[in-house]
Amino acid sequence: MVRVGIVGMGFMGRMHYRCWSALPGAKITAVCESNAKTLASLNDTAGGNVAGAAEHIDLSGLQVFNDLDALISSGAVDALSITLPTFLHADAAVKALHAGLHVLCEKPMALNVADCDRMIAASKQSGKTLQIGHCIRFWPEYCVSRDLVRSGDYGKVIAASLRRYSALPGWSPDSWFADESRSGGQPLDLHIHDTDYIHFLFGMPKSVASVADPTQGYISTQFHYEDGPAVVAESTWRMAPSFAFEMSFNMVLEGATILYDLTRTPNFRVLPASGGSFIPDLPPGDGYSRQVEHFTQVITGESVETIITPEQARETIRLVLAEKEAARDGRPVRL
Repeated sequence: MVRVGIVGMGFMGRMHYRCWSALPGAKITAVCESNAKTLASLNDTAGGNVAGAAEHIDLSGLQVFNDLDALISSGAVDALSITLPTFLHADAAVKALHAGLHVLCEKPMALNVADCDRMIAASKQSGKTLQIGHCIRFWPEYCVSRDLVRSGDYGKVIAASLRRYSALPGWSPDSWFADESRSGGQPLDLHIHDTDYIHFLFGMPKSVASVADPTQGYISTQFHYEDGPAVVAESTWRMAPSFAFEMSFNMVLEGATILYDLTRTPNFRVLPASGGSFIPDLPPGDGYSRQVEHFTQVITGESVETIITPEQARETIRLVLAEKEAARDGRPVRL
């Protein structure tokens, strides 16, 4: 039985709580939250831009801490879900890894490459697993699309367009999302989902060219691959507050088009060039539950496909930072 602690009980902490609670072979034994208002609100609506975060959380039977050092020294957990604001990821992960705990750390990995390197070094020195929560790599529709592309059954990808639209996150108690020094801004928090998926599917591009508004609340990037495909991704926190949330993509292959749009029914279809369309079978669960399950399989020694490494997550940070630089300076940036 893997004993799990969750550090940070905001929206993503609640999401991890739901996933861990449903997973056989794991038990939440502790939570850590320094904000008393957040702890007091765990029976309120979770907020967030996607469904699935736990509601009405009962902390009885759990050890509750307001200090990470106290949780680590308690010996109550074997692994931590770190669901803190981004600027706290690196220090929390390094501390936990050096204390002998496995770490599942939410994306983005950190605010800069140097902090990513510190996290990777701590994982290697401790021999403990560090997994970054890039949930889109585990999201059923994105997984099936990757498998279809890699199978070669429909030929090469000619072009791909990915979109992610949201209002500015308003569910954090102190609006840390809006503070670029703590969140990295919209590109590093929201846009990074699609950037990482592009990195996962096609590898690192040769260069990126981006446009953005002055605060980069909106960004659109062209990812240059010498032999194709043509890839573009755009995202924004500039939608009206009443706008719900959209994540979507179109992939044009030589022999088919793959369509996904969270807001449509059906939201996922494959259109072969020969005609007709079909909805592929999807694996169970969502990206959050599947990444937690994968992490558990890794730390318990099961043989599983490698989906995400800390080094890959580091390179995704480098890629997004290049996008931000390209938008700021108005010129392509080579990787």
